[in-house]
Amino acid sequence: MSIRQEMLDKKIWAVVGVSGKKEKWGYRLYNILKENDYKVYGVSPNYDEIEGDRVYHSLKDVPEKVDVINMVVSPRISINILGEANSLGIEYVFFQPGSYNNEVVAKAEELGLKYLIGDCVYAILKNRS
Repeated sequence: MSIRQEMLDKKIWAVVGVSGKKEKWGYRLYNILKENDYKVYGVSPNYDEIEGDRVYHSLKDVPEKVDVINMVVSPRISINILGEANSLGIEYVFFQPGSYNNEVVAKAEELGLKYLIGDCVYAILKNRS
């Protein structure tokens, strides 16, 4: 089974970089995951809630163990999130385009995380329906 399929089979996701702005990918990704019956937690220090859903300021604040992180932040933020994810036992990271660079990928490798680059959760789930 591919890492992509392993991730899609997991049901508890966190969108790191969730946004309340409908035109932003952080908003679209959060909502398409919810529409496809995933349990999704929004993570962003910029919001307390989005459309009635609580938003957590960091991964450590999420009330249950997350299976997959969907990264929708800049590489300089992604690299810091990886250490936090690792310390919480989260092993899957789906990097959206623009959320990673060579340094971020090297850090994910170093931490032994299972990650995906060059793909988009939104496109995958949109094409399913």
